[in-house]
Parts: sequence; structure tokens; C-alpha cells
Amino acid sequence: MKQGKQGRRFHDRDDAARQLAQQLRRYRGTRPLVLAIPRGAVPMGQRIASELQGELDVVLVRKLGAPFSEEYAIGAVDESGWVYRSPLAAAAGASEAYIEHETARQMALLRQRRDRYTPLRPRVDPAGRIVIVVDDGLATGATMIAALHAVRAGKPARLICAVPVAAADSLGKVQALADEIVCLHAPEDFAAVGQFYDNFDAVDDEEVAAILASQDSA
Repeated sequence: MKQGKQGRRFHDRDDAARQLAQQLRRYRGTRPLVLAIPRGAVPMGQRIASELQGELDVVLVRKLGAPFSEEYAIGAVDESGWVYRSPLAAAAGASEAYIEHETARQMALLRQRRDRYTPLRPRVDPAGRIVIVVDDGLATGATMIAALHAVRAGKPARLICAVPVAAADSLGKVQALADEIVCLHAPEDFAAVGQFYDNFDAVDDEEVAAILASQDSA
């Protein structure tokens, strides 16, 4: 596991992506498949794929929000319906019925996103390829766990988790799911991903769809 120095900040997602690409430069020329977790990581994935002469696609997962705080992940679901449940889900007030309802709601959103993002082509097959799963940061790690699980099922030759910043305990959770983790910064004072960016503007669906469409026409 590669980690950067304490105190690191990023100007924006493009800055973070450039720094990640530098750490991943040994994969340049192997045409890696860069799978970004929407929405924030998609512009990052575009930059990394360009720097590494790779191919960009998305891995669609959704976090399951806690009953009293949608932003706090009690788990995550992938497109197949596989669900990761946090050990803290029950303590956060998530009953079995709530988890089932939240899973169904997020699955519906995943179907909408797939229809919107890549309406004219199938997902890129990761089988036998070097695959780099990118997110703009790990808080609970739930969505990355679901993403890595989904990609591993596709039998990649090598599976890499690449993030600019992460909570240290979240890195521990995902470590067993990837062949390699590249993390630039794992601070002790982690509270939220956005605190480590000077500019952390939201990425909308239109931007994601445009980026993916540009890959299809390249």
C-alpha cells in the first residue's frame, strides 16, 4: 500500500488525478482499464486514463444512506444487487426492512444512471485486464468495497484501488479486496473527503455522460 505525506491537500480533482497518475505511471503502455465511481471520480478517471494511455469506463455502485443521515453510508450496492453492509448499520438505526427498502431505491437509481451514462454500448469487460478503480476519496469505504467486489467478479488480471485521500480505517477495509492500493494521503484527522480539496465542486450527470460519450467517439 502506497501512501503520501501527512498534511497533503489538493487544488481540485484534476490535481489529485494528475498526482495519482504519476504514482500509477508504471502501468502506462499496458492499456489499463480505468473504472471511475460516479460522479465525482469520472473527471479524474478521464485524466488518469489519458495519462496512462488507458480506457475509461464507470463502475456503478451506490451507498446505502443511514436512516437519519443520507450522507453516512451504512453499506453499498452494485448493479448486480450485491450488498455490502457495514458492521455499524444496526447501530445507525438501519433495520432489515429499512435496508431492503434503501437497496431497492438505490438499485433503481443505478439503472437510471446506466441508461443515461452508457445507453449505446455495453460495459467494458475487465476480464484479463489491469483494472484501476478510482474514487475521489474514501470516507467509510462502503462504495469502494462494492466496486471492488463487482469488478473482481469480472476476473481482472490485476485489480488496483486508487484514491487521493482516505480514512485510515477505510483503507484497512478495502485492502483485502484489491491486489494493490495507491493512496496519496491517509491523515489521522480525517473527517470528510472534501476537507482535503480547495475546490470540491459537485459533478453532475450531464458532465459524466459527456465525458463517457467523448470516450466512445475518440
